[in-house]
Amino acid sequence: MTSQTDKPIAVVTGAGSGIGRATALQLASDGYDVRIFELSAEAAGETLSLIQKAGGTGAIQTLDVSNTDSVRAAFESLPRLDALVNNAGVAHIGNVLQTSPEDLDRLYQINVRGAYHCLHFGIPLMLKNGGGSIVNLASIASKVGIPDRFAYSMTKGAVFSMTLSVARDFVNQGIRCNCVCPARVHTPFVDGFLAKNYPGQEAEMFAKLSAGQPIGRMGQPDEVATLIAFLCSPKAAFITGSAYDIDGGFTLLR
Repeated sequence: MTSQTDKPIAVVTGAGSGIGRATALQLASDGYDVRIFELSAEAAGETLSLIQKAGGTGAIQTLDVSNTDSVRAAFESLPRLDALVNNAGVAHIGNVLQTSPEDLDRLYQINVRGAYHCLHFGIPLMLKNGGGSIVNLASIASKVGIPDRFAYSMTKGAVFSMTLSVARDFVNQGIRCNCVCPARVHTPFVDGFLAKNYPGQEAEMFAKLSAGQPIGRMGQPDEVATLIAFLCSPKAAFITGSAYDIDGGFTLLR
């Protein structure tokens, strides 16, 4: 099946894996024509194939969210925009002394500037259409201090603040903006991190990281995707400017 513009259109950034892929699949199941904004054409193709196998529709736009011109062109190619999920992001481990200026700039460019780009170019499309819903991927790191996550926490705090600003500025123009704040979710990033830093101890460290949340396990991408899809839907029409913890009780420890 090919892209169908008679459907409501949802953009999901970073939809090539993890939470982004799960969100794209869920939104396609909910009847959206999903536009996959993704750096990796191969990963985007895999997500689109899964959407089509499930009977959904979508299309791929290969881009770097940190690049102004590519994001502008991607949004200009859309006939309309009903839902935007700012999911693309990268992580960094280290305190302020272990974070180089280059590390800080890299995270800012993708996590903050990338979200800004999509808001800046996406909101005008929503306004032409009478409104829409935005969900930003923040983190529990937006709200609580987490060891060795200086740069990451900085960027996710910015995403949280941008959520509040957009919600306030456009509340009378039919645009809702919320964010979700996951704790540790089992994504390919986690597997890659364990393989790189704990070779031969992956299973042991996975169990340790899972036990760090009161519920006793990591979250699953589809669990976060379900919350995101709800916030995009008309069922959440009375919700804006909110940050939803989805953390297995992590904040209970704080």
